[in-house]
Amino acid sequence: MTLTGSGPAYDPPADATPRRAGAPAPARTRVYGPERRLDRRVALVTGASSGIGAATARRFAMDGWQLLLNGRDRYRLERTAAGTSAVVLPADLAAPDGPRLLARSALHTTGRIDVLVAGAGIGWTGPFDTMPHTDIDRVLTLDLNATLHLVREVLPTMIAAGRGRVVLLGAREGRTGVPREAVHSAARAGLAAFAEALRRELRGTGVGVTLVDPGPADPESRTRRGGPRDGSGTGLLTPGHVAGTIFEAVAHHHDEAYAGPAVQDRARGIGPGLYRRLRDRFT
Repeated sequence: MTLTGSGPAYDPPADATPRRAGAPAPARTRVYGPERRLDRRVALVTGASSGIGAATARRFAMDGWQLLLNGRDRYRLERTAAGTSAVVLPADLAAPDGPRLLARSALHTTGRIDVLVAGAGIGWTGPFDTMPHTDIDRVLTLDLNATLHLVREVLPTMIAAGRGRVVLLGAREGRTGVPREAVHSAARAGLAAFAEALRRELRGTGVGVTLVDPGPADPESRTRRGGPRDGSGTGLLTPGHVAGTIFEAVAHHHDEAYAGPAVQDRARGIGPGLYRRLRDRFT
């Protein structure tokens, strides 16, 4: 099934200010905009300091959700939160206790999490045989391990409430593999398998799992990678488009959603070979 986003209306403004050093684990919260109300639905969005995560936060805010925003850069999180009642929870999910501390801070702040959008992730582009071992560990830690640990921390509360949804960001890399992005592809493939297994495990609990493929998204909408991507890329999607797809998938309880062109989605269902050819042409 292909869901389309709502265009670039939710794209965060360009940030010309240099990034600051990573912020420490959450010690205090700060609320922006209108006073928060605990009777509203709560969405915890990771990777919310820029790109798809920031655009997703803005889209949920437009629908009146209470937001909990996570990222490593407090300044950029504050920009995302501006004009909303969002609570900023800066933390490094790659730290050994990062997911547990974030979940504890989030639940202490609102007492509930209705939707977790696990958007945090990094990548590394280049030949695998030259990839430093430390970068292999770094990509797998944030793109896969940290996400699994965070889901593990918030899931019991959702199950106890009998409602909730976990949203995971997959990628084309995890379905067909992309040269020069071997480790990122492995991590995304792991998330896709995790989503399917967890979805089956949670049947009857009221908790759903959504895997969203952002399609050929603008590289600027993702966390910076370890090296330049090959080619200039054409037909790239904006963060706002992907955010619209994520929001619609949550609103309609879809298990899977794809933000890319419909022709690519149909081709993926017909056969991986055709899908690869279309992928290489459009990205």
